[in-house]
Amino acid sequence: MKTTKYYLAAITAYTIWGFFSLVLKPIHDYPSLDILFYRVFSCSILMLLIAFTFKKKAMTETVENFKSLSKAEKRKTLLLNFGGSFLMIANWFTFIFVMNHVSVKATSLAYLVCPILTTLLAYFLLHEKLSKIQWLSVGLSVLGCLLLSYAAIMDMFYSIIIGLTYAAYLVSQRVNKGFDKFIILTFHITLAAIILLPFYPSYSGPVPTEFRFYFCIETIAVLFTIFPLFLNLYALSGINSSTVGMLLNINPMIAFGLATFVYHENITALQVVAYTIIFIAVLVFNSHHIFAIRKKYLPVEKTPNCTQ
Repeated sequence: MKTTKYYLAAITAYTIWGFFSLVLKPIHDYPSLDILFYRVFSCSILMLLIAFTFKKKAMTETVENFKSLSKAEKRKTLLLNFGGSFLMIANWFTFIFVMNHVSVKATSLAYLVCPILTTLLAYFLLHEKLSKIQWLSVGLSVLGCLLLSYAAIMDMFYSIIIGLTYAAYLVSQRVNKGFDKFIILTFHITLAAIILLPFYPSYSGPVPTEFRFYFCIETIAVLFTIFPLFLNLYALSGINSSTVGMLLNINPMIAFGLATFVYHENITALQVVAYTIIFIAVLVFNSHHIFAIRKKYLPVEKTPNCTQ
């Protein structure tokens, strides 16, 4: 079961993201862009401090590994990492825009559409193979998303845009190998911070003064950004991007549970059916691994000894 640790990494990352609303709700009265700015800037500063304090050897090795690459490999590496940063920031920007100007439902739907798009991109671009049972799972996910987008076609349109940016990020990082994952993530987030910096003076609000805001931002930076993103990249180093993408469904399913049982939002029977179908799709997609674990850890039944 060499892949179990990578499954656990992905499951842990998306489980954490599922509880994002618990720390986001207390600062919901602040502008979304301010939350985005401070989140990215905090992540970048923290990761650079960690990298220069504890990861100097990994930084040196990363530079040496890059220098040893051929020109073609260097171009590919730069494209993957600069492209990864732009895809990350594009995902965050589109997410904020749709949340503020379209609907919250569309952003929730985006992370249900994303696993489908990730699986399709991985199949066509990376030639990742899928079994018939996994294609059945993709079909179930499509059905669940169509039920959720019923009578809201524009929500589906915007969801595809958000989902596509993150799906492309996942697929691109699947082939971004040979470097320390923490250093790679530091580069992605720091470049994202550099991209956002010129927009800060014009689009940010007054500088927050409440302790609550900064406590939540630092919690978001460490627990809901750096840690899960690192786990996400680690998972991609050991299992297919289509599998990692399908496990992403854990995130909106937990968020749906919080909306129902914690925030007591109005939930329809159609939504319950759709999320149930998507949950089944996740189990079906990963059934081969689930059964393999079950076979490994269940005690073997001993055959009765018939000798007298």
